[in-house]
Amino acid sequence: MSSVGVGKYIQNYTNMNQSISTLKQEVQEVLTTNILPYWMNRMVDEENGGFYGRITGMEQRMPEAEKGAILNARILWTYSAAYRLLKKEEYLAMATRAKEYIIHHFYDKEFGGIYWSLDCKGAPLDTKKQIYALGFAIYGLSEYNRATGDKEALDYAVRLFESIEAYSFDTVKNGYCEALTREWDEMEDMRLSEKDANERKTMNTHLHILEPYTNLYRVWKDERLKRQLYNLILIFTDKILNRETGHLQLFFDDDWNSKYRIVSYGHDIEASWLIHEAALELGDKDLLAKVEPIVKQIAIAASEGFTPEGGMIYEKNSDTHRVDTDRHWWVQAETVVGYMNLFQHFNDKEALQKAIACWDFIRKYLIDRENGEWYWSIRADGTVNREDDKAGFWKCPYHNGRMCMEVLMRLCLVE
Repeated sequence: MSSVGVGKYIQNYTNMNQSISTLKQEVQEVLTTNILPYWMNRMVDEENGGFYGRITGMEQRMPEAEKGAILNARILWTYSAAYRLLKKEEYLAMATRAKEYIIHHFYDKEFGGIYWSLDCKGAPLDTKKQIYALGFAIYGLSEYNRATGDKEALDYAVRLFESIEAYSFDTVKNGYCEALTREWDEMEDMRLSEKDANERKTMNTHLHILEPYTNLYRVWKDERLKRQLYNLILIFTDKILNRETGHLQLFFDDDWNSKYRIVSYGHDIEASWLIHEAALELGDKDLLAKVEPIVKQIAIAASEGFTPEGGMIYEKNSDTHRVDTDRHWWVQAETVVGYMNLFQHFNDKEALQKAIACWDFIRKYLIDRENGEWYWSIRADGTVNREDDKAGFWKCPYHNGRMCMEVLMRLCLVE
């Protein structure tokens, strides 16, 4: 190597280390001074227990709003993970509050499973069993057990695993159905949200069963759980993935046929690292040999939505040719983690540059420095979206909080 080449290499290496050091410092600061305090200071419901259901994009707290299972389970996961990493008692207090509220209010003591929502006072409101919600409850409860060793949390996580396997798993055609009634009967409208197609099986629910099953397996080495986690990975590689495009298909009928050509860039990049995480946790060399090229393929496909200013757009409908170029908070958070995963495990330095560029986009445009937390999205015209919630049924501390913690763990700031 010439002296010029050596000098350039040393400079690039120095710059990379400086960028990593800065990234570590910035994400830890945002986690501990912007994200976590917002929920502790603004969302604790001292009158009715648990947490308030909503704060609008204009910072108006709505005490009468319904309380969603997703929000509470994600608060449980976030503060359990934060306590596990940072050992601050105030994080444990938040996690314990969420755990107790889920067990005593969201858990259906008669039929099992988790209610979809409660009213503001904690009484069941929507009693359907959305499997996505059960998955997130497992995610939070298993993380609480991981952080504290609490047996009750693990017991409830295992109960929910048993309910999913008993009522949602398709033993004939494989996979998991979307939703059932309170009594575990079939229901006509299975949609997770109004924007989703009413199909029996979806990528999103399978992704958020894969995620909690991975975390549950960390603390409960059950052989059936291991088999089902392995099976979930293969569902992604063999059924959900479009091999030609590298994108994940979103909606399926019972026989795994999909008639929709919608690309969700955030789910692509999120799935790339969650699938890899699951395979790494199982530790099967043959499975990893199959999965790792697919992990890179999905992340590369997601990069179609990565913009020059460092943001990741939301989605594209290839049938209608509609492209949603808003940059949503959760998509940016998952983009950082997805690219960090490529850097950590495949030494992809271009992916590191993209992760840092996306973090710079977040830092400049999405973080609310005045009130705390992040805005829902930056619109295509560059304006801040204040119409959607600051905190609520879907706006939770999990994506951005997890991003910060993943960066810290991956860059070894926190052991």
